[in-house]
Amino acid sequence: MGINSIILLLGGLGLFLFGMNYMGEGLQLAAGPKMKELLEKLTRNRFIGFLVGMLVTVVIQSSAATTVMVMGFINAGIMDLAQATGVIFGANIGTTITSVLIALDVSGIAPVCICIGAVMMLYSKKKRSRYIGQVILGFGLLFQGLHTMSGAMSPLKDYAPFQEFIINAESPVLGFVVGVILCAVIQSSSAAVGVLQALAMQGLMPLHFAAYLVCGINVGSSTPPILSAFNAKNNAKRAAIIYLIFNLVGAVIFIPLAMFSPITSVIEKVAPSPVFQISMFHILFKLVTGVILLPCIDWVVKMTYRIIPKQAHESAYRLEYIDPNMVGSPAVITLQVAREVQRMAGIVRDNLKNASEALIGDGLPLAARIRENEQVVDYLTSEITDYLSNVNSLELPESVSKYMGCTYHVINDLEQIGDHAVKILEQAEQCREDGQEYSAQAKEELREICSLDVELLSDVMERFLVQDITIEQWIAIRKKGRKVIKRVTKAQSNHMERLRLKECTFAQGLTFVESLNSFSRIVNHASNIAEVVGADILVEEARQKRLEKEQKEKEQKEKEERTDGQDKAAF
Repeated sequence: MGINSIILLLGGLGLFLFGMNYMGEGLQLAAGPKMKELLEKLTRNRFIGFLVGMLVTVVIQSSAATTVMVMGFINAGIMDLAQATGVIFGANIGTTITSVLIALDVSGIAPVCICIGAVMMLYSKKKRSRYIGQVILGFGLLFQGLHTMSGAMSPLKDYAPFQEFIINAESPVLGFVVGVILCAVIQSSSAAVGVLQALAMQGLMPLHFAAYLVCGINVGSSTPPILSAFNAKNNAKRAAIIYLIFNLVGAVIFIPLAMFSPITSVIEKVAPSPVFQISMFHILFKLVTGVILLPCIDWVVKMTYRIIPKQAHESAYRLEYIDPNMVGSPAVITLQVAREVQRMAGIVRDNLKNASEALIGDGLPLAARIRENEQVVDYLTSEITDYLSNVNSLELPESVSKYMGCTYHVINDLEQIGDHAVKILEQAEQCREDGQEYSAQAKEELREICSLDVELLSDVMERFLVQDITIEQWIAIRKKGRKVIKRVTKAQSNHMERLRLKECTFAQGLTFVESLNSFSRIVNHASNIAEVVGADILVEEARQKRLEKEQKEKEQKEKEERTDGQDKAAF
């Protein structure tokens, strides 16, 4: 095997890996939010989750991508680790579809697929068509790479040392270790099994030795998730351990079977093609392991908690739902971001309530908590913004990209509302320092305005989180905002009257007016959030106003023309 063959082998392997990854990304982008909805709705039951994990991985051609989606749901609180375990088990089985496709050997149509896929990607105007083109192109590249690898290995037929090694290779330990190293280097179990199948196409990989290699490859496939989980959150580390446990159990079962049972002989009789034999053994490895471990999910989860114990307490200065070290699929990103923004909005809302209580009642003991929460809000603003910047560098579906842009504006408005809550607290502290207290009427006015502000904030955040708003809801939110402004204006008028009647002091008036200004500005920021969600409604409203204006101008012009005509006729 000369240098040219080695170069061809490496180039074919690279093409195979790129094609498989490119096809998976295209399928994932084409599926879009539907894949997220499928996982979210159907994984409540661990057995159904097992089937869903298998189905999703068959579609997107990557158990790693499915696992990342699952981790996103765990971080977002949608799924617990037991439910995720079922999906991970299913994903392990679904990933064997690549070996089936290779066994079918459709490499003859690879150039046609490359041509069609490239044309669709370059010239299609619709994004969905380009994604489908990406899938077809990736499929073609995968099989072109396989064909190149197989051709590069053909000289090994005449290489006596290699033939002797293959004929005499029976050591389970050697096969297992080589399989682990091969997969750890290639970073893909599907690609590593593909290499074995490419050798089998040349008659250079008998099943009695390939079986041990497949066991090692499956254990080695745990390397990428384990490496990626080093700096990730605890649940991501547990998911990686679950992945490893699945494949270790499979190896413990199938290495003795290959050594002491006629399993390989039976497969050779059932499937004469060596390529199909390797695929069948790979499928049996995953399927039998999944069936055995599925009833033992609770035990597997307990084992992971022993290896990675729960932490007693974690600082509030952290992202609870977003894991920056695991930027997942577009299907999961929106859910994680939404949950983190929801958490941030809850902190801001609590701060607003507590600051108002400090202003109206006896809430000053909460001052330290308010300021600490404000620092958390500032931290979340910075961290979520950084995450959004990283996410925007990915190729995202239009709906996800639009959501990221909306979120950027929303978190900045939330941060501004948090700042006004602190300003209200400062006015409360100034009142206590000066030994002043508002009148019963002033307190009631502030209480009502604060309640309306909190209600308005809750309404707009609810609409943002579901990313949907009707015209009626939009009108109701605007009416509520105008109602707050009217109450603020009325409270200012009442304050001037109390000053005139000397029922309050000028110093009290300063803190009262400053607080009212903060409540008023909170309305503006809440309205900004509503405008982000209702952008389409605003555009339609502006269009209707423009049409009405044009109609009025047209009617006025026609009226003037009729008047001029009547004047000329009379003249």
